[in-house]
Amino acid sequence: DVQLVESGGGSAQAGGSLRLSCATSESAYCTAWFRQAPGKGREGVASIYTGTDRTYYADSVKGRFTISKDNAKNTVYLQMDSLKPEDTAMYYCAAGSFCGGNCPNCAWGQGTQVTVS
Repeated sequence: DVQLVESGGGSAQAGGSLRLSCATSESAYCTAWFRQAPGKGREGVASIYTGTDRTYYADSVKGRFTISKDNAKNTVYLQMDSLKPEDTAMYYCAAGSFCGGNCPNCAWGQGTQVTVS
């Protein structure tokens, strides 16, 4: 199974930026970021497909977040700009053959906390 390790979470002020990293033990067909705020369900934030570099974003983050990857390092990044308090959540990285919906059959990381005040 693919192993994933997230890093880069922390605290930021509204309007600020953070960059999350997801290091994977091997290349995956797609890699995605999800988030879960307290009391809410997990939602997809962004995803990227290795073969095509095609990216997808949730409407709530379009124009503010950018997903990218470094194939040589098997690492996917989530650049988060213009942060809002509502971006506060635990952020999870997931990888598999299909990253839509709730990322069925995906491997998951342990999560990294992002807090925006």
